[in-house]
Amino acid sequence: MTDERATSNPGRVDFSPLPALNPELSGRTVVVTGAGRGMGALFVEELARRGVNAVGGDLDGDAMAAVAEKINANLSGVPDAGRVVGIGADVTDPAAHDAMAAKALEEFGRLDMWVNNAGVFPQAEFTDISPDQLAMTYGVNLNGVVYGGQTAARHFRTVGGGVIVNMGSVAAVRARVTRATYNSSKAAVKHLTTCMSVELGPDNIRVNSIAPGFIDTEMTRWVQEDPVALDRALSTVPLRRLGAPIEVFSALYFLLSDSARYITGTNIPVDGGSQHV
Repeated sequence: MTDERATSNPGRVDFSPLPALNPELSGRTVVVTGAGRGMGALFVEELARRGVNAVGGDLDGDAMAAVAEKINANLSGVPDAGRVVGIGADVTDPAAHDAMAAKALEEFGRLDMWVNNAGVFPQAEFTDISPDQLAMTYGVNLNGVVYGGQTAARHFRTVGGGVIVNMGSVAAVRARVTRATYNSSKAAVKHLTTCMSVELGPDNIRVNSIAPGFIDTEMTRWVQEDPVALDRALSTVPLRRLGAPIEVFSALYFLLSDSARYITGTNIPVDGGSQHV
């Protein structure tokens, strides 16, 4: 069913459904961090729609449980849909990642894929960046990826391989005022992904990242509500529109699938070409 926003927002966001189908993913299990809202919630729902079982982790465990319950209800009539289980998880704590892996094995008996999606987006002038902001941003955006990758890799080594996808950002290759902490954390994720792929490749563990640009999420709502800011933002996007979360999912779905079985260490921009402007 086509999202009505596809016609109410012409030229700006394309919410049309994703037609791709990778049947080999059905029955596999994924862990997705930061899945209690936004793109993380969409990731677990769309993967479950295609037969993938998912453990969604979020700092707000109650919200994550509610999202999982809602998704399972929404997919109750979808043939061969997967199931979503929610769990509270502070990604700055290595033990939380171990708990998510254990939950996947307990509920589904296997763990095949891991998506490091949790992130925070602070802003401050450079001279006003506080120790707390640094600790929080790098703790979630970078350390959380390291800890998740470590947990996933340890398990994947025991089963002959697996797939890790890290959520980066076009911010990794751009400089913007008030965003030094965020942008530098995403630059670190981009290079970390390459380092992980080189070290884990011999264990048949693929590691890639995705770099979204201007996507229609809560993070960019302020841009959409300000016509001047929106025009300025779209002027830096060759496709002249914001992206839809489902378009980020399409890149994730490809990287998780066997269609990408010889791809590792890469960063896929989903940004309408904005990194080149």
